[in-house]
Amino acid sequence: MSKKDSAAVARILAYLNEKNRPFSAQDVFTNLQKQCGLGKTAVVKAMEQLAQEGKIKEKVYGKQKIYFADQSQFEDVSDADLRKMDDRIGEINTEVQSISQSCRQLDTELKELNSSLTTAEMKAQIQELQAEISGYRERLENIKSATNHVTPEEREKVYKERETYVKEWRKRKRLVSDMMGAILEGYPKSKKHFLEEAGIETDEDHKVTMPNI
Repeated sequence: MSKKDSAAVARILAYLNEKNRPFSAQDVFTNLQKQCGLGKTAVVKAMEQLAQEGKIKEKVYGKQKIYFADQSQFEDVSDADLRKMDDRIGEINTEVQSISQSCRQLDTELKELNSSLTTAEMKAQIQELQAEISGYRERLENIKSATNHVTPEEREKVYKERETYVKEWRKRKRLVSDMMGAILEGYPKSKKHFLEEAGIETDEDHKVTMPNI
């Protein structure tokens, strides 16, 4: 017997003992083909040789032969041990289901994260919002400093615009705060460092307090 044939026989014997369940020659060939590169003829020959030597058992069902490990080499298992094994299998199945559920949840979260804005996109949006807020502040200051006479209608219009702008200010400030919170969850440094790095100026930096509507 060549070294290659001996290696095939040893590998198949080890496989049958490890799995300890019935297999046809086709099953073994399919399962070991990619791992060991064994041809079907070599598998059939090796299994017949092992059966002839009594190292594995062979059963014939019609035209099909089934091979399995020699059970005499294994210790007898009591009913109590079998029950313990069944209980352990149940625990493992429960654990597998729990892990599978966690994996599905993580997949969903990953898809949500992949569809969210990137850090760079969030920074750009924050800068745009800051620019808009600065424009609102300038308009408010111009309105406050105006000395020319206005009619009640014009004054009412200005107050309504002011109310709209303050609401938008509050809304956008909250949006900026939410986006920064999302960024800072994965940001390795402090909030102050992030603001400096992104070039973001806050209301507090300019000592600006949002007016009441």
